[in-house]
Amino acid sequence: MQKQIYFWVMSLFVGMSMMAQEGEVTNHIFNGNQWAESKAFDEAEMDYRRALSKAPEKPEAHYNLGNTHFQEEDFEEAKQRYFQTQKFAENKSSKHHAFHNLGNVLMKQKDYAKAVETYKNALRMNPQDEETRYNYALAKELLEKEQEQQQNQDQNDPQDPQDQDNNQDQDNKDQNKEGDKEKDSGKDNEDKQGDEGEDEEDKKDDGDQEKENQPKEGDSQKEQPAQPQRTELSPEQVKSLLEAMSNQEKKVQDKVNAEKVQGTPLRGQKDW
Repeated sequence: MQKQIYFWVMSLFVGMSMMAQEGEVTNHIFNGNQWAESKAFDEAEMDYRRALSKAPEKPEAHYNLGNTHFQEEDFEEAKQRYFQTQKFAENKSSKHHAFHNLGNVLMKQKDYAKAVETYKNALRMNPQDEETRYNYALAKELLEKEQEQQQNQDQNDPQDPQDQDNNQDQDNKDQNKEGDKEKDSGKDNEDKQGDEGEDEEDKKDDGDQEKENQPKEGDSQKEQPAQPQRTELSPEQVKSLLEAMSNQEKKVQDKVNAEKVQGTPLRGQKDW
């Protein structure tokens, strides 16, 4: 019997404490709303944070604190508060408001693709909300324009710096190849000219040799020695030749004998 009384007293005490804590959370949220209406956002933020310190999962405190950050254009902080709101919300209406305001933050950040998806989630919670439907259509239109502009920009933009470097490298390689071809062509021409020069020198040397071999002026008038020809003599010709030689020898002998008779030698003349 005593245990049952003790348990009832403790339950009553916990309930009263929770009610007191809930009352404090509610009061902080109420005060924060008052500050927000008068645009005293710093004071409003302080009251909302006091409420969350006592009830960290209170969706109303997260949602109202998100609105305060939105008014202060602190969109990253607002985005986190709206996300936590839809996470802890216990009904579709609260989730719908959280997704709707989260979509508005994404529109401010010009993240149209995520805004479209977020408004879709809001419409799943409340398909009849005309304001959400309008924002969803607007986000879709802005996303399509953004994609179209991106496509046009990709078509009109110059090439990537890395591609330009690669092309420049390719152009340099092509120019080097052309330069090498020109060098090779020049070298071939030089070799060809050298060969032609050597041919000309050879021709000149051959011409000089031919000139040396050709007779000079006056040389053509000199008689070349005749090559001896071997002739067969008939017996009659041999006999006549012997008689002529004999007669010639007789004349020579008669002349010698005549000189001996005269007997005076000639001086001062040289036979050579």
